[in-house]
Amino acid sequence: MFKALVLKKQDDADASVSVDDLNISDLPEGDVLVKVSFSTINYKDALAITSSSPIIKNYPMVPGIDFAGVVEESNNDSFKTGDKVILNGFGVGEKYWGGLAQKARVKGEWLVKLPEKLTEKQAMAIGTAGYTAMLCVLALEKQGVTPDKGEILVTGASGGVGSVAISLLSKLGYEVCASSGREEFKDYINSLGAKKIINRSELSEKSRPLGKEIWAGAIDSVGSHTLANICASTKYGGVVAACGLAQGFDFPSTVMPFILRAVSLLGVDSVYHSIEGRKEAWMRLEKDLNLEHLTKMTQVISLDDVDQVAKNMLENKTFGRIVVDVNL
Repeated sequence: MFKALVLKKQDDADASVSVDDLNISDLPEGDVLVKVSFSTINYKDALAITSSSPIIKNYPMVPGIDFAGVVEESNNDSFKTGDKVILNGFGVGEKYWGGLAQKARVKGEWLVKLPEKLTEKQAMAIGTAGYTAMLCVLALEKQGVTPDKGEILVTGASGGVGSVAISLLSKLGYEVCASSGREEFKDYINSLGAKKIINRSELSEKSRPLGKEIWAGAIDSVGSHTLANICASTKYGGVVAACGLAQGFDFPSTVMPFILRAVSLLGVDSVYHSIEGRKEAWMRLEKDLNLEHLTKMTQVISLDDVDQVAKNMLENKTFGRIVVDVNL
């Protein structure tokens, strides 16, 4: 028997949330069985757990798009018993049972081995949010955005993606401008390495086709008018990495920044990113992330706390990264 957070749904009602005792035989098919040590709550998890968006494709569902743990059984040649592994995305916690449980059975092709210098807890403090932030940083680098090119904007600065992005960029030598609507976290955001903070209201209203050229690059987890304003204010040849839609999934912009300033808008997806790309991102996270910053941005909760914390996240009452110790 093991414990798991289970979402159940009847008809058109919102899904119920409970921590249940399950049997190994209840787990779906897969060639690797993992004893989960830690999971986490991302924005997508919060949407799923609170029935705020149709994230879940079938019920009952164990949510949680991330987990880190130890292989207990394997029929996959790439993994053996005792290997420490990470999973991010691939539809886990949406289509397939996820990481908010003490056991998970998944396809080995979805797993990445835990970097040697990271613990399972640190890996989930990073989680999909931090892994996505690293993918965004890599996207900027591969398009030639170097620290000497100018200031980099990071939106959603107190959230998971934003917090990790600021820490990574500052350690790599970039000058970071952070956008946030949460005055109470000003000191926290500065402590991660942001040189300047602007209020998110400066970016959240209707955009002009072109604005003053300010940023050499940007990492945006907000979307909608915010993303449009960012593109309109990015320098000639600058690069914007878009990875979220906290404000909305619309994009009320024009082609002006792209054809008059040669701005590049790059979509960053973490769910189905290639295994080789994942390995590169985790290798860079192991090397480039300030682990003192990671500790500062991390809170640990139990499975019993998940339902309420998910609600708090959507009400903008959390910050940084939320790690779930599934064995508390």
